Amino acid sequence: MLLDIPTLFIVSTCIAALLGLSLFLAWLQDRGIRALAWWGAAYLLGAAGVALWMADAAVSPPLPYGLANALLFIACGMLWNGARLFYGRRVRPFALCAGGVIWLVAGQFPLFTQSGANRVILSSLIVSAYTFLTARELWRDRRKRSRSQWAAILVPVLHGIVFLPPIPLAFMVPAGRGATLLPSGWMAVFTLETLLYAVGTAFIVLMMAKDRVEYIHKTAAATDTLTGLLNRRGFLEKATALIGRGPAGGRVTALMFDLDHFKSINDRFGHAIGDEVLRVFAKTIQSTMRESDIIGRLGGEEFAAVLPGTVAEAAKAAERARAAFEIAGVEISGHRMGATVSIGAADGCTAGCHIEQLLSRADAALYAAKEGGRNRVTCAPDEAPQPTGTHAVPGKVAAVRPAAAAGVIPAALRRAA
Repeated sequence: MLLDIPTLFIVSTCIAALLGLSLFLAWLQDRGIRALAWWGAAYLLGAAGVALWMADAAVSPPLPYGLANALLFIACGMLWNGARLFYGRRVRPFALCAGGVIWLVAGQFPLFTQSGANRVILSSLIVSAYTFLTARELWRDRRKRSRSQWAAILVPVLHGIVFLPPIPLAFMVPAGRGATLLPSGWMAVFTLETLLYAVGTAFIVLMMAKDRVEYIHKTAAATDTLTGLLNRRGFLEKATALIGRGPAGGRVTALMFDLDHFKSINDRFGHAIGDEVLRVFAKTIQSTMRESDIIGRLGGEEFAAVLPGTVAEAAKAAERARAAFEIAGVEISGHRMGATVSIGAADGCTAGCHIEQLLSRADAALYAAKEGGRNRVTCAPDEAPQPTGTHAVPGKVAAVRPAAAAGVIPAALRRAA
């Protein structure tokens, strides 16, 4: 069956324009996903490029050589940068336009314009480069990949591979036959493949946008609006999942944080400044702990964290957070207040370990830190054999800072521990 190339071009132009408008409408419904606007603009620009390509011979005076191709390559660059924007990365305007600029510059040399082989090689390289870059941006996402994302990675890779075979073919064609490198049959196949790629990609990005909206809503339900950390519900869910996965070493440690004299800070400076103190502390523990550590705000001035590893390892991270906040809390929003934090730590084996019990033991250690003078890290006694290098005494708490060594837990807490 013969494929009529002009008809395919007309169909491609109409479909690309409709897809571009559809993506714009999707963006208008949810303007939080700016990548949809970029992808919509890329489709409309691609449709304009194909239309100019068809009308080039009928335009008088003729358009600058290669303008239609340059618009198509810029559209490919916009698809790539839309993928960057989708995952919160910066747009690269110069790289976006590089393919179109290279084509326009090459078009100023007769050696290039008179060689079909050179034109095919350069256009294939530009299209493949942009599609592989798009796939790379999608691959870099660290979150759990959905089906739509796997499809979004695979489709541009296949598209880029399809455009690579003309490059070795160009070197095998005799010099005098450059203009016939891609006969009408091959050109029709490439046009049809590009059309299918455009349609498939549009549906995939809409699915990705839908997945992103669901992810945002789910994240918002588990996020504390004041600090941006996990709220109690989100923290308990993620902490339970971490314990269930069984991290390396088979142990996890819970940390409980409580800002010292926070009620006094609210009374002296007002609740607005108190909220700022909470935000400063949230940023402090985020910057001093690992990305794999689970951190949340349980309510008020109480925070918690769950870390893979022993209590001795977690105590070092807790001490970093304590020391960093002692510095950050000297002055907040122009008010000298000397805000500090007390921290309790407790670890347990992942097998049969319950997050509520772990937090309860860490809370007991936190209470001991408060009783011992505040602004310190205190560790609960281990329930398992003591790791090398720790010095907890059964029935008592082990303080990381020497000043806490003399602190004694009240009898009721000793029984609970």
